[in-house]
Amino acid sequence: MQQYINTGNKDTRSGFGAALSELSDRNPNIVALCADLTGSVKMDGLASKYPERFFQCGIAEANMIGVAAGLALSGKIPFVGSFANFVTARVYDQIRQSIAYSKTNVKIAASHSGLTVGEDGATHQTLEDLGIMRIMPEMVVINPCDYNQTKAATFAVAEYVGPVYLRFGRPSVPNFTPEDQVFEIGKAVTLSEGSDVSIFATGHLVWEAIQAAEILEKEGISVDLINIHTIKPLDEETVLKSVGKTKAAVVAEEHLVAGGLGELIAGVLARKAPAPMEFVEVDDRFGQSGKPKQLLEAYGLDAANIVAAVKKVLARK
Repeated sequence: MQQYINTGNKDTRSGFGAALSELSDRNPNIVALCADLTGSVKMDGLASKYPERFFQCGIAEANMIGVAAGLALSGKIPFVGSFANFVTARVYDQIRQSIAYSKTNVKIAASHSGLTVGEDGATHQTLEDLGIMRIMPEMVVINPCDYNQTKAATFAVAEYVGPVYLRFGRPSVPNFTPEDQVFEIGKAVTLSEGSDVSIFATGHLVWEAIQAAEILEKEGISVDLINIHTIKPLDEETVLKSVGKTKAAVVAEEHLVAGGLGELIAGVLARKAPAPMEFVEVDDRFGQSGKPKQLLEAYGLDAANIVAAVKKVLARK
């Protein structure tokens, strides 16, 4: 398989912040709203350069969503920033009514997602957000894998007209995708082509899947590895083409099994091309406090568990 090189660990939230700062220079209609977490969600670049285009809403997320909807209706392109947990479940009704149902051009920028929030613990670790957002009509859901892809995704999100949920994270993770990549919403990226098993990964677990694929290739197992950066709309064509070739699938994500990418792909396969599947995801549990790497290992979200899942699904072919 192709070798992917880590050019240096970076946090994906900084990819978002860098893109937002550049976008604010290019387009005067770009505005940002934050719920008392400016530095944490990396909106400080825009805020310092264009304070008149930055709105600190305080710990009042529901009000922030309403203000963002109003700004969008006046022709602005608002990015709303907070922790993933606080900008989804806490404000579901406001997002549903004022953004999704109304089809307002609001971009929900969600940092500190998944277990890798780390020591902040279960109250801040959202493992439900992709499910919450993907079931909402009209909502595009994006979960990039590294700094470069998050930056590219932010540029694409700003050009897209309509509601978007953009998920990124706190920890520094390997940065391995091209700096000059063009991000296409709804189009998965094939990282390696193989014939024995399809691995579909998203977000932070893409790098873990790459490590797993390298281990498997050394053992003679050929891996079709796909980076699903857009959860919705899902690239069904790529999913079906891959599984049509390998006849077995493993899905890896930093999310609950319920409502996640795994269930989404399982639904596609059940309707159009049934095949054995395994899930490297969290099964009906909340998070807990710990270092990000420790938590990924404790919850079975690492390369070793992806390798084990592949061997299990191959035994079922």
